[in-house]
Amino acid sequence: MALSVFAAAHAADGADSGRQLFVKGATPACAICHTLADAGSTGAVGPSLDELKPDVQRVAKAVKAGLGAMPPYPQLSDEQVLALSRYVARASGGGQ
Repeated sequence: MALSVFAAAHAADGADSGRQLFVKGATPACAICHTLADAGSTGAVGPSLDELKPDVQRVAKAVKAGLGAMPPYPQLSDEQVLALSRYVARASGGGQ
């Protein structure tokens, strides 16, 4: 039981840090360009993530390497990329 409570708390922390990175932690912030209802963002430059519904791997690849007009984010650690990718995938309905 204690392990499941710890796992749930850890998952919530990851979602919170992923959301923070999306909204303002990454530079430039993802929310400037992308629409994602869960984050309250209405960016009009990049694709709407609510419509695209990317999975974790797709988000991580775009964040690490860039995609089209989107720049790469080399300043983010692997842990930050994973937290951000999991958040976007979950919040958009793209899965874990």
